[in-house]
Formats: sequence, C-alpha cells, structure tokens
Amino acid sequence: MILLAAEPALAHHSFAMYDSKQVLTLDGTVKDFQWSNPHAILWLLVSTGKDQDPQLWTIELPTSPAGLMRMGWDKHALSVGDKLVLEINPLRDGEHGGSFRKATVLASGKVLTVTSPLTPVVTAAQTPVP
Repeated sequence: MILLAAEPALAHHSFAMYDSKQVLTLDGTVKDFQWSNPHAILWLLVSTGKDQDPQLWTIELPTSPAGLMRMGWDKHALSVGDKLVLEINPLRDGEHGGSFRKATVLASGKVLTVTSPLTPVVTAAQTPVP
C-alpha cells in the first residue's frame, strides 16, 4: 500500500514580474478592492494631470485574505473612493501595475502594510547595501 500526503504549496506563482528593487509611490483613489483568493487585488485610479483621464493601476497584494487577516486586515480595510498614498514594487514591463507594499488612507491616516517573505523589511536603523 502506498500512502501519499499532500502538503500545501508555499507559493503558487513567482513575483519575478515585479521589480523588488524599485519602489514607486502613487497618489490615487480606490476604484475597487477585491478580497478573494489567491490574492486580494486593488484597482487604483491615479491622476496624471488636470486635463487627462486618470490611469488605472492594478495592484496585487502578496498574500491571501487569510494571510491578510493574520496581519490585522479585513475585507473593509480599503473602500471604493478611499484616497491613498500607495507604495508598490512596479511591474518590470512598465505596465500600470505592481505588488503592494504600503498604503496610507488619507482621510484617516491609517497605514496598511504587508510583510512578504520575498520582500525584506528595512527599518530606519538599517542601511541597505547597494
């Protein structure tokens, strides 16, 4: 008799499409926030100028809703219409998207972060080595 045991996957895809060495800051308004597996997704409208239409950015959070809940998030952490200052690791191909790092909700001052095993957290006391 052969007994097989399944182990949960640690990652189901690579985050190589994001430039983890570059951090981009966006000012925008939440168009939608999808609290679903395998990753929560944020769509942000980013203004580019007075007479131009805003750009739609798609931001992937680096963990599932269950992982976000362990970090203190819930499905109401971000709402349509929230104005944010958002830090992301942008897509390498230059498209309007990226991997979430940190958001500040302007109306409340609430700061939302995630800690990914793929992205080391650097504190102010540390100096990154080039």
